[in-house]
Amino acid sequence: MHYKKIDTYIIKKFLGTFFYAIALIIIIVIIFDISEKIDDFIEKEAPLNEIIFNYYLNFIPYFANLFSPLFAFIAVIYFTSKMASDSEIVAILSSGISFRRMMRPYIISAVFIALLSFLLSNFLIPHATKKRLEFEMMYIKNARQSKEMNIHMQISPGTFIYAEHYNSEANTAYHFSIEKINDNGLYYKLTSDFAKWDSLKAKWSIENYFVRTIDGMKESIKSGKQFDTVINLKPPDFLDNIHNIETMNFSELNEFINEEKLKGLDNISFYQVEKHKRIAFPFATIVLTLIGVSLSSRKIRGGIGLYLGAGITLSFAFILFMQISTTFATNGNLPAVIAVWIPNIIFGALGLYLLRIAPK
Repeated sequence: MHYKKIDTYIIKKFLGTFFYAIALIIIIVIIFDISEKIDDFIEKEAPLNEIIFNYYLNFIPYFANLFSPLFAFIAVIYFTSKMASDSEIVAILSSGISFRRMMRPYIISAVFIALLSFLLSNFLIPHATKKRLEFEMMYIKNARQSKEMNIHMQISPGTFIYAEHYNSEANTAYHFSIEKINDNGLYYKLTSDFAKWDSLKAKWSIENYFVRTIDGMKESIKSGKQFDTVINLKPPDFLDNIHNIETMNFSELNEFINEEKLKGLDNISFYQVEKHKRIAFPFATIVLTLIGVSLSSRKIRGGIGLYLGAGITLSFAFILFMQISTTFATNGNLPAVIAVWIPNIIFGALGLYLLRIAPK
């Protein structure tokens, strides 16, 4: 009973401080966002109910999850240092409860927040983001942009397409070509001035084409003005819409990555980083909680202010480390899984060291 009262006390302190801090930051973010977008809302005549329910109601889970490890860490630093300052931790340890046993309610709370973050990232937020982006497309901005010049893509095993440029407004790929390759090498190549998407027929219209077919030592050539064809390619495949992955749940993201690998796209590491971050980011809550408790459980001169300063410095160091490592993954050769998990491993080791030297 004595243990349960202390567990309940710490869990209430932890979760209460965490959700209070998250609520405050969300209110501040919403106020700043409204002041920035109010002109767009008025200009596009966005209905009030859509602003509230389609935009901001779906905006809140994203930002709450974005800040969850940081504010879990700050919450631990804040209330634990206050407990240490009021000699509550000394009283708990003096009652016969070990420091490791005192950590249990902290870990329970951190695991709860981490599981909540995981569920939000992989199931709720993708659905909410889809509605939020639809609202932005209609009333704020167009998030879709065409890719760079010289687009190479594998659309099915052994079938490759190339386009010098793609016009997203006209749904037209210029200097378009299709190559088909088997074990013996190239056996089919189509080149054309452009390929235009026909939305009514759901086909591509190939204009001014030249087809070369190779069968061993035999070769045939055919040309013409226009013909329609169906291939495993749609206009959205030409668009670099990075935000689109935010609307996918975990299984959809895995399927999307496999499709992108098949197409041979060169920015696949970005999507792999996003996949692993959805697991590593919630786990960071547990790592930062471990550091926070170990760091702030000691009563020192300077009190809460000193701990908060040290905690904020460490949390920003963690975020900076995460950004640097993921940059090496997206722009270098570092595997995505290593890049995403390195900050957790290093700061986890730091947390275990601080836990070891913490006063018990």
